[in-house]
Amino acid sequence: MHVLSTPRGSRLRLPACAGTTQKLFHISPALLLVILLAGCGTTLQTGVDVARTIVGGRDVQQPVPERIAASPYASLMMDDGTVRGVMMLGNDDEGRLSWHSGHHVLFLCDGDQVCGTHELGARLDDMRIEGANPFLDLRTVGSGTATVVRRYDWPDGYRYGIPVTGTLRQSGQERLEILGRARDLVRYEEHLHGPGVDGRNTYWVDPRTGRIWKSRQMVTPDIYVDIVLLKPYARRTR
Repeated sequence: MHVLSTPRGSRLRLPACAGTTQKLFHISPALLLVILLAGCGTTLQTGVDVARTIVGGRDVQQPVPERIAASPYASLMMDDGTVRGVMMLGNDDEGRLSWHSGHHVLFLCDGDQVCGTHELGARLDDMRIEGANPFLDLRTVGSGTATVVRRYDWPDGYRYGIPVTGTLRQSGQERLEILGRARDLVRYEEHLHGPGVDGRNTYWVDPRTGRIWKSRQMVTPDIYVDIVLLKPYARRTR
């Protein structure tokens, strides 16, 4: 067995065939991740096909619904204005999910909030919510408003512990098409303000389940990331 180091010191074990495959084909980190998730079973080829859609840059094609459906891996589509592509779940570190596409990593914390990046255009070391987190189920906001208090750590400019307050409210309904399926979702807007920050996050939520299918979130004061959920992650409970 081989061990792959992952963010925040977590370690995941690779099946024995991964080392052999890497030696024979010199696979990319994205495909190595697929092997990590798939093991040595017959589902590996589907994972490889999905991973081949993971490309940095602006020319990546839209994901194919049939491939996403056939894949056993949780996945999402992200676009930060520089990198656009499919990302697959790499690790769940006590609620801090790392989504990978090659060297690019997007971290989502409780409530699908962007809480870190690695090798993306926008650099975010950490984001944390202080106090109540309404994103665990935005339906609880109802027709009122909710206040969200965050702190951001931005390495550019050595800006750490920057307080940002969000005012969150429901702003209507919208029909979105995701992987060829129309979804009637509730839209929530969040106005952000703080030192050097005047922005807006947007979330599209399934009113039946509370799942956030799409969001546009601030990573730095001038860069946002668009996230579309393709295949949800079903967290296992012990």
